[in-house]
Amino acid sequence: MRITGGTHGGFRYDPPYKTPARPTTDIAKEGLFNILKNRFDIEELKVLDLFGGVGGITYEFASRGCNHITLVEKDFGNIQFIKSICDRLKFKVTICKTDVMKYIAHCQEDFDMIFAGPPYAFIGLENLPDQILHKGMIRPDGWLILEHNPTHNFDLHPHLLLKRNYGSTIFSIFTAHPPVK
Repeated sequence: MRITGGTHGGFRYDPPYKTPARPTTDIAKEGLFNILKNRFDIEELKVLDLFGGVGGITYEFASRGCNHITLVEKDFGNIQFIKSICDRLKFKVTICKTDVMKYIAHCQEDFDMIFAGPPYAFIGLENLPDQILHKGMIRPDGWLILEHNPTHNFDLHPHLLLKRNYGSTIFSIFTAHPPVK
């Protein structure tokens, strides 16, 4: 795995052995961040990384200058790994060791960008966008990016702005208000 862009672009890291996470591929991350850099000032974003895994998406935001990142992950080994990478690269990240659904239920904040990369077999994945939208966690001009596989289809969701496919990885991007189509 590597960071695909920013000040630490090219930095390679090896996820912990037997991690329960499914890291986002480098090709998918690169494609996603090409979209984001053309639409947002990444340095100014307030970001939430749900299902942080080994931290790949967080590293991408931090390498591009984002300093307000919250990562939610419950696996102790993954959190230790993320802390070590963030310390090494001097990334400013708030790490919450908790279950994502508990975090959402108690969240009192809103964000410019929410990335959710749950396990593809996560029970309730199909309801995740509605739960986040219902809580008002996305700012008016913000995005919720949900990573999923072709098993799930959000094409008819009223808040879907766009969808991008990178092999078996799909990013469905939602907005707080239904986009004009």
